[in-house]
Amino acid sequence: MNKHLSASLILFTVFLFSCAGIKKDAAKPNIVYFFADDLTYRALQYMGNSQVRTPNLDRLAARGTNFTHSYNMGGWNGAICTASRSMLVSGRSLWNVNNHRENWSAGDTTALNNTWPRLLEAAGYDTYMTGKWHVDAPAKKIFGQAEHIRGGMPKDTWSSPEKQAAFKEAKAGKISWAEAMPNGYNRPLSANDKSWSPTDTSKGGFWEGGKHWSEVITDDARDFARQASQSKKPFFMYLAFNAAHDPRQSPQEFVGMYPLESIEIPASFQPDYPYHDEIGVGPQLRDEALAPFPRTKLSIKTHLQEYYAIISHLDAQIGKILDDLEAKGLMKNTYIFFAADHGLAVGMHGLLGKQSMYDHSVRTPLLMAGPGIPAGKTVDQDVYYQDIMATSLELAGIERPDFVEFKSLLPLAKGEQTEKQYEAIYGAYMNLQRMVRQDGFKLIAYPKANKFLLFDLNKDPEEVKNLADQPESAEKKRVLFRELVKLQKQYNDPVDLSAMQP
Repeated sequence: MNKHLSASLILFTVFLFSCAGIKKDAAKPNIVYFFADDLTYRALQYMGNSQVRTPNLDRLAARGTNFTHSYNMGGWNGAICTASRSMLVSGRSLWNVNNHRENWSAGDTTALNNTWPRLLEAAGYDTYMTGKWHVDAPAKKIFGQAEHIRGGMPKDTWSSPEKQAAFKEAKAGKISWAEAMPNGYNRPLSANDKSWSPTDTSKGGFWEGGKHWSEVITDDARDFARQASQSKKPFFMYLAFNAAHDPRQSPQEFVGMYPLESIEIPASFQPDYPYHDEIGVGPQLRDEALAPFPRTKLSIKTHLQEYYAIISHLDAQIGKILDDLEAKGLMKNTYIFFAADHGLAVGMHGLLGKQSMYDHSVRTPLLMAGPGIPAGKTVDQDVYYQDIMATSLELAGIERPDFVEFKSLLPLAKGEQTEKQYEAIYGAYMNLQRMVRQDGFKLIAYPKANKFLLFDLNKDPEEVKNLADQPESAEKKRVLFRELVKLQKQYNDPVDLSAMQP
């Protein structure tokens, strides 16, 4: 064999191996994550709410698997989204990631590398995010590309010096909380209250910058999809909407879908929550200050109208992105996830926010679709929505690191797993609330109120009939309390509940 032929064969062999390498990377699936904010599982049509129009999420549910009982563990302060998103991006449970956050803030290289996007990047992925972040690890340091990085919520006047001074006066009893509230809060006070409108673009909020933030994410996703269609590398898209967080603003066509008279009041509606001070959800909590105390049916209908409208607007943007991915030929080897960071009360149990252990606030939507994922399937097992991270690692062929405490959903989706994903579901809010859910029952503990709530969720999904003080429920209460204490130890919970021993 002459030298020229030998050299040619060597070059051809290198070329083949190079092609094989490219082909292997290209065979890795793409991952697209649609992330909603403040979206309860109860506000979606495919989850049984016929009032809300969510046609694009409905079709995603029809083409994939719906995890009907997905949970978030809770939070260490009022901004539940920070804890929720930190757990998702790290794979660590509530109190473990709280102890870990300072490593991100300090720029610890190992801590930053052990994040969801960095793990995928190390496996050959192009990583991209746009929208809400609200995590201590800087988005631009852990994603290959990040655009329009948003904070916890669109701006309002809550943090203005004038309002902070007013809050001090309210705390001192010099003025009422209602007088201290900024525009957009403590409303509507009557049918004639026109102090704020969800369609008024002059208020900023979601329209700050000139275009609704949900629509900006649509534009960003299309731009990145254009790049991805020209690349041989697999991609991870993290599309984090601020919707349906307040201020719940959307175009008139979406608000018009929901005439006020057509809005149904939740079955668990009540004017006030009896333990709101003991569990940290009183008038001084920002989320709860959106509507007047005591709650009125008019105020709850108004907030639900705006909530449903911004959800439908969000749904329309997700539909446009899915259509664009399809048109660019990017869906053949792509897995789609949809979830929210937590739920929201919006009038249930006399509450507005997400800082409670009721299902409307800790239970989230969770959809998964893609190659080999059963279409139209529902999985009723209790899971955490943060299981999405471990699932994506398995899809990418990455061995789950030891520090990732959440688990892959693939065996459940494919029907390969019958045992429980988790023995029980744990929940916490600051040092004020604790929860355990197991086998269709839920126990909630309020340490400062020295109060237990016990619900049979199969018979009472609205969580309105407290069984905790019934003699026949004593053993169930003890069993669940023991399970709660066990989970506290497992997750390094700093609160001691021994004084509440039932």
